Amino acid sequence: MRLVPVRSRTDLRAFVDFPLRLHPSDRYVPLLSSVIAAHRRTADLFLVRDRHGVVVGRTSMHRSAAFDAKVGPRQLFGHTEFVDDDDVFAAIMDAVETRADGRGLFGPVALLPNQTGGVITSGFADRGFVDSAWNPAYYPHMYERHGFHRRFEADTWLVDVHGTAVADQDHGFVFDDARIAAEQLVVRHGSRWRLRGQLPILRRMLNASFAQLGYYTDISAEQLAEQTDGLAFLLDEALLLWLEKAGRPVAFVVTVPDISEYLMRVGGRLGIPNQLRLLATRRRYRSDAVLIIKGTVPDEQGKGYLTLLSRELHRNLASFGYRTLRSTFVERANIASAAQYRRAGGRPLHGYTFYEKAAVA
Repeated sequence: MRLVPVRSRTDLRAFVDFPLRLHPSDRYVPLLSSVIAAHRRTADLFLVRDRHGVVVGRTSMHRSAAFDAKVGPRQLFGHTEFVDDDDVFAAIMDAVETRADGRGLFGPVALLPNQTGGVITSGFADRGFVDSAWNPAYYPHMYERHGFHRRFEADTWLVDVHGTAVADQDHGFVFDDARIAAEQLVVRHGSRWRLRGQLPILRRMLNASFAQLGYYTDISAEQLAEQTDGLAFLLDEALLLWLEKAGRPVAFVVTVPDISEYLMRVGGRLGIPNQLRLLATRRRYRSDAVLIIKGTVPDEQGKGYLTLLSRELHRNLASFGYRTLRSTFVERANIASAAQYRRAGGRPLHGYTFYEKAAVA
């Protein structure tokens, strides 16, 4: 096995295409090829080729000072895909350990846990979705056979919305509406035309509300702009909500139409032609939604504000004919966040984890 760096456009194309050949096209949702290309500014990308030159694996390697400050020095790896072969996996991880120079290993992340990455540990028969992982069942076994241990175990969630009357969408999201006027609460909506100006509002709440989580590092304006690039033209304004209290933003929920099946079809290549095709057919992707992230700023937690937003979200999902709501991973230790999905009749969809390995002495 040879681990070779991605240097040319041909190499990058092979890097992007490999998981499309490896995984079932009806379950694996590729990361946008433009995002992978952007990650080359921060991470080194590698292919694993067998003795015939055939690509049998890929990975990336990088470090993050912000993540080091959070969990201690780590060598990060991401974009990690491989055939079911111990020699291929060993070739990848031997190279990561060599690059680590005595650091522990952590991944897969692209580029950080609060962006994308992870490994699913159950629910392999259920398709993946945007901003979440999908992999075959041999992945967790491979990591654990090679000395990796689970970190930040979590679940993704699935809530069935279709067929439930709008009036029944409260799902136990009980909120005393008399508080709305008394506390000067206003529910705001995202806007296709003003999203760029709304992102700083969301970023401030996001960084404040997630700072207490063990894996989370502050997301920069540039990172958020990259993650939301192209979102405006797909945005369903009824699903991106935040709550203001006396004019101050205090809670938020970011939900988007699920375009996973389109990304599967185009292999994650969302260039201008495919963007235009998606725009022309976007009404086809208004039956499933993905909750990307939600939270409440620390000094306003425990007051029911996210319950109010969740009630509004589920009412809007039902009103506009959505059938399902999927959620990106929620740590199992985050009981309050998971309870929001249980209230709505949801169930865990995929078991989810990151992996770490102690430094080699």
